[in-house]
Amino acid sequence: MAANFSSVPVLDFAFISDDAKRPEFIAHLRHALINVGFLYLKNHTVSQDIIDRLIDYIPRLFDLPQNAKNKIAMANSPHFLGYSRLGAEFTKGKTDYREQFDFATPHETQWRPGGPEYLRLWGPCQWPDEDLIPGFRGVMEDYLLQVQALSHRFIRLLAEAFGLPSDALAKFYDSDEHMQHRGKVVKYPANDGSLTDQGVGPHYDAGFLTFLLQASPHPGLQVQNLTGDWVDAPPIPGTFVINIGKSLEFVTRGLARATSHRVLSPPVGSTPRYSVPFFQNISLHARLADEVLDFPPEILKLKDLRGDPAQTDSVNFAEFDREPSGRVGLIGRVKSHPDVAERHYPDLFQQYFPNGLPKQVDTY
Repeated sequence: MAANFSSVPVLDFAFISDDAKRPEFIAHLRHALINVGFLYLKNHTVSQDIIDRLIDYIPRLFDLPQNAKNKIAMANSPHFLGYSRLGAEFTKGKTDYREQFDFATPHETQWRPGGPEYLRLWGPCQWPDEDLIPGFRGVMEDYLLQVQALSHRFIRLLAEAFGLPSDALAKFYDSDEHMQHRGKVVKYPANDGSLTDQGVGPHYDAGFLTFLLQASPHPGLQVQNLTGDWVDAPPIPGTFVINIGKSLEFVTRGLARATSHRVLSPPVGSTPRYSVPFFQNISLHARLADEVLDFPPEILKLKDLRGDPAQTDSVNFAEFDREPSGRVGLIGRVKSHPDVAERHYPDLFQQYFPNGLPKQVDTY
């Protein structure tokens, strides 16, 4: 297949400020969006100081006493924010060996009684006690807001790469006070010989874009190319890994590629792998099936040249053709976290788990 890939391209964000190099950046971005679905971005705008401070906090976050972590368990939050213990999720029937905290940009929930239930998906975070890890909340919130600002700039470049006006994708977002973007801090423990190598199994992301900080030097991230082979995406210092989510693939009618990806656990004798993904959301009310983007013919031809990917190992987020974005996201969360759904969304819990809490659930 002519457009297949064997590595993930590296793009230099500094090129957009150089009139001579900007067209090269846009061309490379177009290739990555259509043919790969993943890219590295170097010389980005997020402060290296805030990144270094966050990385310094991460081991201390996971070293908090278990009762302090349990105090902010995700099951407490109708917004699916908080702590998830090691091995709480499954993908394709196998345990995902990761421990994680879900945080998000500041937001007061817009849900009111009688409103769409999916508005409850966004709301305030749960944070560890400040006296146990002083300064962490401020650093994490600053980091999320800086990546949010980068994501806003990047989505305009993405539109340009597709031959659209730079504001063509703005209609999929609400004003800042009505938006929330999510992040995770994830620990993949080293394999002690008793585990499989599945840190997290094959999946797609839901939103438009994901910005991943690989916060330790361990390899493990792999992306699935057009012929179904797995390609390593090892850490490159000073970069984010950016990938396309399923909603962007849907709204571009498959022009942009949401690429199946997974994480392998660190090997026996290694140290834990840490990562911090940032998920750029779109409006909860967006109905992607109702929106049509008018791409230039020469851009659409690039999809034909790429061809169709082989069958991948990921199957999640298939409802964008019939549901608003928020509903799709809520369904995914309910399927991944039935303990949260049982407490906060009893009707959806009964719909998807009529026999009660399952022994295992699939990450969706």
